[in-house]
Amino acid sequence: MHTLKTRIAFALGMSFFMAFIMSAVLVALNTGISGDFFARWFKSFCVAFPIAFPAAFFVAPMVNKIVTKLFPNG
Repeated sequence: MHTLKTRIAFALGMSFFMAFIMSAVLVALNTGISGDFFARWFKSFCVAFPIAFPAAFFVAPMVNKIVTKLFPNG
């Protein structure tokens, strides 16, 4: 069983990188890469990360249970 510290650390890391990558991809796809791309990306990331962290924290254990049931032998 994971401790609360490890769950928080995992959720922080996972949500940071997912929000970082996904916000960049979606900003680039929706508005293109122009002179103010990094400002738009940063703004998008600042909105996405606070949403991604609790989502990762609460959803990861549920996904882990589902995967464990689907693949009981690892």
